[in-house]
Amino acid sequence: MSTRSAVYLSEKERRHLKGLLHHGAAPARGQTRARVLLLTDRSLGQRRTDEQVAQAVLTSTSTIKRTRGRFLEEGLEAALKEKPRTGRKPKITGEIEAKLTVLACSQPPEGHARWTLRLLADRLVELGYLDSISHVAVGERLKKTRSSPGG
Repeated sequence: MSTRSAVYLSEKERRHLKGLLHHGAAPARGQTRARVLLLTDRSLGQRRTDEQVAQAVLTSTSTIKRTRGRFLEEGLEAALKEKPRTGRKPKITGEIEAKLTVLACSQPPEGHARWTLRLLADRLVELGYLDSISHVAVGERLKKTRSSPGG
């Protein structure tokens, strides 16, 4: 670790990080990052290599470098928090989830004793809520809301 990328924490920052670890309410990745910052801190005169810190925290040296770099470039909170992940937005939003729940709790269509996941998916498309949706996605969303079609 070069001196340009050395971490020097203030007393306030150190107390904040120790508080996160002591209370244990922070997400696991946030706790790992807090440990990394505390172990790479040079303000108390200790000099650990990235490999030593990685072994102590049970992570990779690239995680050590990334965390240290984010702290130096963006600050303490940025180093502790997750960056937003890229990816496709979910098809089923809160509004559509509410409509799905109402539909699953309603009477099934004629000729059926209960709603199936395929029937629900087809009805969501039929009603124009979505362009397309799989029965698997409908089942996963109902599982998250603890709903059971026909139950």
